[in-house]
Amino acid sequence: MDDDELLAPVRKLHAQGLSTNAITRALGTSRGRVAPLVRTVAREQRKSTSTPPVVGCWVSAGWSDGLAVPQDRAWPDGDPEVETSGLAGVLVARAHPRVGGDATVCGYLVDTYCLGVKDALGPRAMSRTGLRRFVDRFFDGFARSPVEAPVDLAKHLVWGAVAYARGLGFEPHRDFLPAAGHLGALAGPSAIGFGRDGKPEYVQGPYDDADRVLRTLEANVGRDNFHFTVQVPMRVG
Repeated sequence: MDDDELLAPVRKLHAQGLSTNAITRALGTSRGRVAPLVRTVAREQRKSTSTPPVVGCWVSAGWSDGLAVPQDRAWPDGDPEVETSGLAGVLVARAHPRVGGDATVCGYLVDTYCLGVKDALGPRAMSRTGLRRFVDRFFDGFARSPVEAPVDLAKHLVWGAVAYARGLGFEPHRDFLPAAGHLGALAGPSAIGFGRDGKPEYVQGPYDDADRVLRTLEANVGRDNFHFTVQVPMRVG
């Protein structure tokens, strides 16, 4: 397997407290391959633990469409009847770490049915006035205005989607790493049940390699255990 595929088991074993040498033995590969990946995971953890206070958090209306969300959380949705095809936008603004600064912002485009984080941006520094304008621009492609939300929801939605997608064989977009720490760590598994009504559903996006996605799903969950919508007929297998 290549380094991208090796990262997921390294991350899992590192979370269990195994040393680099123990991870190397468990995976049956060389320390030279494992050590850089362990350092990558350690950087992820450091970024997720040093986070300035939140000054704003927004999610796209209808984000809960098709998901299993515990009612006792009382998370805002805005319009749960909106058809989203599983796509949700999340924007988190934190106080700028520099004294006198205004805010730093990270945004996440999340496929809650299948692929996890499809895109991410930031951190971007901006003024409070610029932040208000940026919120409008970030959610311009969604059907409804965004909903102000607690950062707890953002963590469960983004990190939960990442974990769900990894279980299907998909890693988050490469731009997620520099934006991951902005969320803050999620303690334990997400309270949200992902997939459309509990089952993976892939809806092809304009930049997707649909053949690769379908092959990955078939290999990891089986031919009859997911739904998909593609732009042209695709041959799987």
